[in-house]
Amino acid sequence: MPDDPSENDLKTIWRNQPTEPSTMTLKLIRNKVQELHAKTRWELIRSTSSPLPVIAISVYAWIAEFRDPIVLTAFIVAIVWSLVGQYFIHRGMWSAKLPGDAALSTGLQFYRQEVERRRYLFNRVMPWAFGPTVLALGAFTLPLMTISIPKMMPFLVLLGIWFVAMFFVRMGQQQELQREIDALNDIESENRQ
Repeated sequence: MPDDPSENDLKTIWRNQPTEPSTMTLKLIRNKVQELHAKTRWELIRSTSSPLPVIAISVYAWIAEFRDPIVLTAFIVAIVWSLVGQYFIHRGMWSAKLPGDAALSTGLQFYRQEVERRRYLFNRVMPWAFGPTVLALGAFTLPLMTISIPKMMPFLVLLGIWFVAMFFVRMGQQQELQREIDALNDIESENRQ
């Protein structure tokens, strides 16, 4: 009797491979949640300093006598934007810790909530903390570029490198959080089976 061709199909062989059970324990979940919670708190604390560069650039521009009304308006908008942004960054971000007697499913849910909070925080930081800084730097740089572009090139190159680096750092953090979510989805699907 000939062999069943579906038995030799690579998809069938791959699907029939035994899977390893999840090595995620409640203790490991607690450690991951505590680590992620600490990172989120540190990011929130760091974000409180985001108005400082905006204010420093604006004050320096005022001292350097940038008196163009459009430039001054841009600095005022950047300062107000960064201060209002603090409210939007921090709104609803301080959460409770994982209860000590939490079951595995509760721990996974809490872990998922912490990952989602962190992801939501990163989505808030770019427009509310990074945006005002970019506006203040732009308002500072544009009047200087009209004076002498060759003298501004080192500053502009460093500024461009900083923008690109910030973008790639944030993208890497978003990818790390997505890997965490994917791992949680895998663990939850294993627990349902």
